[in-house]
Amino acid sequence: MDEGPLKTKLASCSEKEMKRSDWSISHRGGGTLQFPEHTKGSIMAGTRMGAGIQECDVTFTKDQQLVCRHAQCDLHTTTNVVAVPELNAKCTVPFKPAANGSAATAKCCTSDFSLDEIKTLCAKMDASNPAAITPAQFLTGTPLYRTDLYAKTCERVLTVREYIDLVDSLGLKLTAELKTPEVPMPFPAGSDYTQARFAQQLVDEFRSAGIKPERVWLQSFLYDDVLYWIKAEPKFGKQAVLLDESANQPGSMPQAVANLAAYAKAGVQIVAPPLPYLVTVDNGKIVPSEYAVTAKKVGLKIITWSLERSGWLGDGSGGGYYYSSIASVTNNEGDVYNLLHVLAQDVGVLGVFSDWSATVTYYANCFGLF
Repeated sequence: MDEGPLKTKLASCSEKEMKRSDWSISHRGGGTLQFPEHTKGSIMAGTRMGAGIQECDVTFTKDQQLVCRHAQCDLHTTTNVVAVPELNAKCTVPFKPAANGSAATAKCCTSDFSLDEIKTLCAKMDASNPAAITPAQFLTGTPLYRTDLYAKTCERVLTVREYIDLVDSLGLKLTAELKTPEVPMPFPAGSDYTQARFAQQLVDEFRSAGIKPERVWLQSFLYDDVLYWIKAEPKFGKQAVLLDESANQPGSMPQAVANLAAYAKAGVQIVAPPLPYLVTVDNGKIVPSEYAVTAKKVGLKIITWSLERSGWLGDGSGGGYYYSSIASVTNNEGDVYNLLHVLAQDVGVLGVFSDWSATVTYYANCFGLF
């Protein structure tokens, strides 16, 4: 990290007793940099690193049970499903080896399987090998900045209720993202399992477990989901988070900024854009972006994602997507704290999702953010 007041301040906290912080929000468990995501192992790692809020991304099975997966159709990269012949055969797109210059392919969705079938799978690091000839080869491909060290045992996919019970037993708060379905809704066709019922089912899981609404932050990229919670479940809707990635296309940021006032007027309290939406560079310094300034101006609170998901910062890449708006001033591993400092002190975010909770927890403890 470059020398300066921030480095001096952070160094002064090196022997400080660290406490958990709600400003430190786990991303897929918070140990995701090294542990298979959405597993007990990742949750326990994130908890040991001080995450005060634990996340579960929520999707549904063929028999309409809720499980923790980052996407409805990621089982082929986050579990060993393609290596189990009888289950691979049920995938939306079963494993097909690389051949004649074409990459290996597979697409396996939670909605392809019953909960009982999913419970037989082993979670793995999120990765695949496009050059794979065999299913076993397809399961490899973990990036070098991650590791398979803690993926040697067979950790099972968690149901949402198992996640709730585990996090509740740890005394932590909870955030659950309703993943956008990758199958047509209602599911199956002609049934009463609509998008609204899916959104309600998630609330019902928390209510049946006796979790108070003030401990829960529901999330969705679908605006209609957030509006549903605000109207149908106002106690839970009060902390519902609208995830926003509407400015990813060139030239789309002005409209994303313009939308913020409408969100606030509709009753949305919290918006959660990715890191690069919130910061920019001015005269060589990281500063709040127009998006960040406008969100605060219209009364929206902000959460952001996702730290420690970018690989190396000092390898000349500028940090990749999550640092894309500040790539010109990103050139060493310590720059993660320059970003966090602006998010905390200038943007004023409520919290930061991270794949390795210790980074955010350390800053939070050093600056008294709990």
